[in-house]
Parts: sequence; C-alpha cells; structure tokens
Amino acid sequence: MKELLSQPWPWYIAGPAIGLMVPLLLFLGNKPFGISSSLKHICAACIPNKASYFQYDWKKEFWNVVIAIGIIGGGFLGGVIFKNPNPVRISPSTVADLNALGIKNYGGLHPMEIFNFHSLLTLKGFIMIVIGGFFVGFGTRYAEGCTSGHSIMGISNLQVPSMIATCCFFIGGLAMSWFILPLIMNL
Repeated sequence: MKELLSQPWPWYIAGPAIGLMVPLLLFLGNKPFGISSSLKHICAACIPNKASYFQYDWKKEFWNVVIAIGIIGGGFLGGVIFKNPNPVRISPSTVADLNALGIKNYGGLHPMEIFNFHSLLTLKGFIMIVIGGFFVGFGTRYAEGCTSGHSIMGISNLQVPSMIATCCFFIGGLAMSWFILPLIMNL
C-alpha cells in the first residue's frame, strides 16, 4: 500500500478524482470549491475587525476551512510520510532551461536555490518569495478567487468570469516563466 501511495498517480486517476469534487460539493449543498476563500473565513473568525469584507456568518462556511486543513494534511502525508524516494521527473528540455537559469538543485518539489531562508535575505529571493507572494495574494483577491476555485469549480459551472480569470492565470504564468523569471535570475 505504501508503494502505491508514494508513487505519482497517472493523470487519468488524479484528474477525475479532483474533478469529482465539483459534483460532490454541488450535491452536498451547492458548495463552491476554492482555497483562497478559506483564508477569508479564517481571518473573519480570528481577526477582530469591523471591516465590512469580514462581516458575515463565517461559521456557515467552516466546511471550506476543513477542506483546506485536509489538503494541508494530505500534503504532509504525501510529502513526508509517503514521500516518493525518486527525484521528481522533469523533461530534458526543462532541465536544460533550468540549468541555463542557474537552477541546478531541482530534485524536490521546488528549486532550493530560490526557495530557502537564506535566499529570502537576497534581492533575488526577496523578489521571488515576498514580492511574488504579494502578487499571488493580490491577484487572488482581485480575481475574487484562486486557480482552484476558478479553474476547477468556475469553468465546470460555465462561469465566464472564471474562464477569463483562468486565461489570465495562464498568460501570467507564461509571462513569468518566459520573460520575468530570466530577468530575476540574472540579477
């Protein structure tokens, strides 16, 4: 069983498993799926604030926080308990592109040259971690949802704003990986 859980699952198993969340949540009471909203619920519950954005009955949405906790728990199980002993498989062309950018240590889930505490104290790391994190948070709030909410739940419900947001997510990702990342890595 451990061998089954420590190997990557093929797309035809993992994809439908994620996709089945949509009808399950709709069946369980027309519940929308998205992770960024769970942060809103946590803030509404924990931060004593009179901001109108946090003035709602967050207790009705606590199920979303439970899903987020389950995702964190599942990530811990998959990344620590059932960790795949083999390095992450990356295509040879991606390896060449990463090497050209000076990224050599990419055997784990993230490149260690960029995402570590020591890098946070450098200009390159500060831009990648702090400023990048700000843009992710700002974009999530501006788009009124994250990639999981828009791309999984919104598109499956044929919501035009989710289709537009998902296209913008992809355009932003392409711009980051092809234009902005090479500039940052050459600092």
